[in-house]
Amino acid sequence: MSEPRCRFDTPLPMLTHQATPTPPQPYCPGLTPSPSPLRPHCLARERLQLWVPSHSHAQVVRSSGDDETHTITEDQLDCILEVIGTSWVEKTKEAYSAGLLTYHVFCDTHGITEHQRAPIRANTLLAFLSSCAGSYSRSALANFTAGLQAWHLLHGLPWQINAEELRAILEGASCLAPPSSKRPLREPFRVDTLELIYSLLDPESHKDAAIFACLTVVFYCVGRLGEFTVQAIKNFDPTKHITCAHISHHHDLNGLPVTKFRIPWTKTSPTGEDTQCAPLGDITDPIGALERHFRLNPADPDAHLFAWKHPTSGLRPLSRSEVVKRVTSLTAAHGLPNLKGHSLRIGGTLHYLLRGTPFDVVKTMGRWAGNSFTIYLCQHAMILAPYLNDTPALLEYFMRYTMLPVR
Repeated sequence: MSEPRCRFDTPLPMLTHQATPTPPQPYCPGLTPSPSPLRPHCLARERLQLWVPSHSHAQVVRSSGDDETHTITEDQLDCILEVIGTSWVEKTKEAYSAGLLTYHVFCDTHGITEHQRAPIRANTLLAFLSSCAGSYSRSALANFTAGLQAWHLLHGLPWQINAEELRAILEGASCLAPPSSKRPLREPFRVDTLELIYSLLDPESHKDAAIFACLTVVFYCVGRLGEFTVQAIKNFDPTKHITCAHISHHHDLNGLPVTKFRIPWTKTSPTGEDTQCAPLGDITDPIGALERHFRLNPADPDAHLFAWKHPTSGLRPLSRSEVVKRVTSLTAAHGLPNLKGHSLRIGGTLHYLLRGTPFDVVKTMGRWAGNSFTIYLCQHAMILAPYLNDTPALLEYFMRYTMLPVR
């Protein structure tokens, strides 16, 4: 029997962005750190890895039970940084880097030495977050903290912060956050909104056909617009973005049709997720809209699902910005609420809840791991109206559909 082949030090696949000739953007006024070889001016998404603490614990591994240590090589350290770094998507790295930048500018301003910056002490972190309260929202400060924690993890530094103290400071920051940091509540899409948009679109437009098909599919799938579009046309990747090959039609045991969409990659599930919707009998029918789109924009199986025929450059993937721009132009011209991309997910959730679909079914359709979707209940009294009504028959009818049976 042959001995097993050594599998150590296999070259890693190219998981990160290739070096780009485009230089990083200048720092914003008031957020320029002091020059330091520990913090080179780099792209935001590279900051977590390239900005290093003055003494990294990642290079020393201590054996348990004795004082012996093992120092790892620079190549091994680079490999560690590469592997851990791929656990965060590019957008997350960029968001985390904002906290890292703000923290070091705070340290520069207050004379905190390199040695005192990391590992970060509890009083230093609380002083940093307290100084930001009143200028940033609670979610921004939570992202700052998550970024600092990720930076510590990436470089092998201990994170010794009391969770209760941190929660208290974040709650206090929420109360002190400026009104400008709080976004207005998203207006939901409704079925009649989709009907109106359909009447305003050009039925012969290749792009409008793709956009309307995308809107209806995302709405009835309770999906995220970013999962069905691309961030930038040049970044289309059939292994990560939905294509024509990722759609399939099925029937259940009773012969009811359902169309399944396979999203090959999401932020919360790198292995992909399934979502589905069914054909309807009106102009907002997502399957009918999809078929019209396919007739106007025929494409190969590996093309983006909502690729549309550009008059000069041929088929191009549908970007999120193109959808939002088209919807914004229509809503502004006809006095409609300012609808955003997330309005589709909110609207789809409310559509099914108001129709009497059980909460747990809507949760499954939207692929929520937790109960965050219940925030929509606090914003729309119509969903809770049957619970508040003093008509027993109506309440009993509603409870039958919304409450799980007792086992």
